[in-house]
Amino acid sequence: MIRRNRAPRYSAAALLWRGARNDSWPRVWRDPALKKSYDVVVVGGGVHGLATAYYLAANHGIKNVAVLDKAYLGSGGSGRNTAIVRSNYLTPEGVAFYDRSLDLYNTMSADLNLNVMFSERGHLTLAHTDSAVRTMRWRAEVNKLQNIDSSVIGPDEIKKIAPSLDTSPNTRYPILAALYHPPGGTIRHDAVVWAYARAADAYGVDMHQKTEVVDVVCEGGDGPDGKGPGAKVTGVRTSKGDISTPVVINCTAGWASLIAAMAGIQLPITTHPLQAAVTEPVKVFLPTVVVSGSLHVYVSQTDRGELVFGASVDPFATYDMRGTLDFTEELAGHVLELMPAVSQMRLLRQWAGLCDITPDYSPVMGFTPVEGFLCDVGWGTYGFKAGPVSGEQMAKCVADQATPDLISPFALSRFDDGVLVGEKGAAAVGH
Repeated sequence: MIRRNRAPRYSAAALLWRGARNDSWPRVWRDPALKKSYDVVVVGGGVHGLATAYYLAANHGIKNVAVLDKAYLGSGGSGRNTAIVRSNYLTPEGVAFYDRSLDLYNTMSADLNLNVMFSERGHLTLAHTDSAVRTMRWRAEVNKLQNIDSSVIGPDEIKKIAPSLDTSPNTRYPILAALYHPPGGTIRHDAVVWAYARAADAYGVDMHQKTEVVDVVCEGGDGPDGKGPGAKVTGVRTSKGDISTPVVINCTAGWASLIAAMAGIQLPITTHPLQAAVTEPVKVFLPTVVVSGSLHVYVSQTDRGELVFGASVDPFATYDMRGTLDFTEELAGHVLELMPAVSQMRLLRQWAGLCDITPDYSPVMGFTPVEGFLCDVGWGTYGFKAGPVSGEQMAKCVADQATPDLISPFALSRFDDGVLVGEKGAAAVGH
């Protein structure tokens, strides 16, 4: 049972009075001193790390928790994604997992007492080839078996839902069908970060920004410095001092392999940039999220009227987050094939984030061969969608010292056992 967050409310009159008097605003969350010891240390101050800390405190009463981030809260993938949420994945394991996350997003504004601006506007995944149509039908059947609202629709219905799409048969890539997922939509990503941070702070969780983890301290392992399989976590070293702790949870994106290596764990992950872009604001004309797997592009429109675009990850592994002209040219070309009428819109800016990708496009969650070192990593292009459920389940994992059923398919050991969870058909484009 999730307890409601009791962070302070301000009436409209109080807000106006405070503004008129030019009063200083109270901090949304504390800036505590770094303690020498914590029951749990969470590495990564994004949605996954903050949600884990919140649910540890709210659901299990574990409040002596530190969240460490080398920059500021939400500075990584949580602040760089395109804010799309859905649950119409391909595998039964993935569908159940993301559906729980969507449930938590639906009630988040009330649960955390902050408007996270969830907009249930529907999600269209377009199919341009016969093989793509077959994949859409496959996904639809998997979804229906798990009571997910998802169905394959034709061009006429697509045109009614998104009139700006070119559904004529004479285009270079005709739209043959689409997987329509009405519960999908968008949510304000930074508001989600703020909501979890404020709610965790209200329970006494310490959040330390600009605090970089430089090493994970272990003992008893076969590797250097007592690390590796068979070792036990005893603490972390940070840029602001050492912390004693029996539990470290790796909730990083982009740096997951580096943090795991500090404990002597190798992860089957490669890191790729994922670029996105946004246009000038115009009158809202696109009422749904549109994704094209064949064209490797997705687009949605914000409440302010900007079109937000994205594509697949860059084809090379790197930590470089600079935008490229190649991305912009390819993206613009594919968007215009879908919606020729937007040709006069101006592109305002583009950016990139880092994505950790596993061989089966599914995450790595739960315990590792190092006692006390847990992972919630490897999210590729779809980590934001999974933030709430990941935090909930990782908190349960720590509190119960057992792997919850919902995340057991994503154990690191699956790569040794050969029991992969192949989500590429629903996650390779990412949105």
